[in-house]
Amino acid sequence: MESDDPPRAKKSSGSREAGGGHQGVTRRDLLATAALLITTSGASARVITKVLPWKPNEAYPVTPIQPGGYLFFTTDEAAVVEAFAARLIPADELGPGAREAGVTTFIDRQLTGPYGGHDWLYMEGPFSKNPLPTQGLQSELTPRQQYRNGIAALEAYCKATFNRSFTQLDAAEQDRLIGGLEKGEVQLPNFSSKMLFNAIYTNTVEGFFADPIYGGNRDMVGWKLVGFPGVRYDFRDVIDRPNQAYTLPPVGMQGRPAWGER
Repeated sequence: MESDDPPRAKKSSGSREAGGGHQGVTRRDLLATAALLITTSGASARVITKVLPWKPNEAYPVTPIQPGGYLFFTTDEAAVVEAFAARLIPADELGPGAREAGVTTFIDRQLTGPYGGHDWLYMEGPFSKNPLPTQGLQSELTPRQQYRNGIAALEAYCKATFNRSFTQLDAAEQDRLIGGLEKGEVQLPNFSSKMLFNAIYTNTVEGFFADPIYGGNRDMVGWKLVGFPGVRYDFRDVIDRPNQAYTLPPVGMQGRPAWGER
């Protein structure tokens, strides 16, 4: 995602402005990005899996994520990711942000699973240096390597430039740095600034809107923000009332504590 002005620099009415300079991502931009991911997913390159042979009706049941602690991130790495994500989706008058939604837990658990090692993707060369959008992933680095190497490079840059960690920068400094990473203007030592930005940005959006069973979207804050009903099994009572606002609370894959509530 490249532009002259980062998407976070445009604030919709009602959104809280970040502390100067580079501004927080708008809810409108996030919704547009999420919709784009959904509508363009069918145009991506075919995924070649290492899990062969595939059997019809084979399924991979989801294991509910238990919050608390980190399985991949160190404490310092988790703090950097959480601070970064909190600037991408800050809490404001429209609702909680990435920090409150548990996005860092979502990313941590994804990195410990098949996604973290690209276990089901073809990861042999050659890799194109200037890939077309239709060519899909063109990096020998797995998501685990991108995060571990990228965070280390970001921290080295911050220590050399500010004599502080990323987490110790104020909000305005963090915003300007994130904007520089997005546009490739910040030169991290031995790592692509755009790769680090894209990894954290993409996974933050996913964690904010994914089903809570995966560890993010805590209390379904992302779904409540956009009015998404979730996976409620029965909509007959609202189908008979067209053009009226949908007021029922969202339902996740694990249901609701008060299952009979309607």
